[in-house]
Amino acid sequence: MSRFTGKVVVVTGAGSGIGQATALQFSREGAAVVLVGRTEEKLQKTLSQLATGDHLVAPCDVANVDQVKALRDRVAEKYGRVDVLINNAGSVVQGRIHEVQPDDWRKLMQVDLDGVYFCIHHFMPDLLKTQGNVVNISSVSGLGGDWGMSVYNAAKGAVTNFTRSLAMDYGADGVRVNSICPGFTLTDLTEDMKDDEALLERFYDRIPLRRAGQPDDIASAILFIASDDARYITGVNLPVDGGITASNGQPKQA
Repeated sequence: MSRFTGKVVVVTGAGSGIGQATALQFSREGAAVVLVGRTEEKLQKTLSQLATGDHLVAPCDVANVDQVKALRDRVAEKYGRVDVLINNAGSVVQGRIHEVQPDDWRKLMQVDLDGVYFCIHHFMPDLLKTQGNVVNISSVSGLGGDWGMSVYNAAKGAVTNFTRSLAMDYGADGVRVNSICPGFTLTDLTEDMKDDEALLERFYDRIPLRRAGQPDDIASAILFIASDDARYITGVNLPVDGGITASNGQPKQA
């Protein structure tokens, strides 16, 4: 398939996990991919796996508004356009709220929420010119509660409603805005869990498909919703979660 030939796609958090898988899939479908992340070494590793194309490694901390502006200017100078913005960069803070320190709250919000705003703010004028689209990576945690994840849930809940509002603001201009809400997915953020069989079983008891998601599972959904195949879809927060949000949270019965 070549749904993105001639398109420029910006992917934040492209150094690993869902962002890396997404960048690879876009490159296979013909896109020029802008690889955004804080660590150039990780971005270079992603670049080495991409299909041939005019890609760009662009180190940037999305929590820093000046760096995001410089990123936009660099992309404009090189390509002169942006067609798709994937806001994937994120972090996790665990703990009940009285255990979470203010600095931890601020650091997570700066990446998971401020970073989404900064990127959309600076790239939206380009997307208006191309009638492109935005895909925010939220979470099923942005659709409901989780034990010990209130800070993360607060940020992702904001992203899901931000997505709806942006879709309303820009739909008449031809710009679509959606989010993908992954469930439990095996990435660097869950690396310490993958060998804990008892813990994984507790997760799988709540997932109808009885397995964790893989980065490619999420990336495939991202490419669909960013493509013209989804041209009449906007303002949607799409769970990609093995069915967990279809249930009332009860474990599988014997």
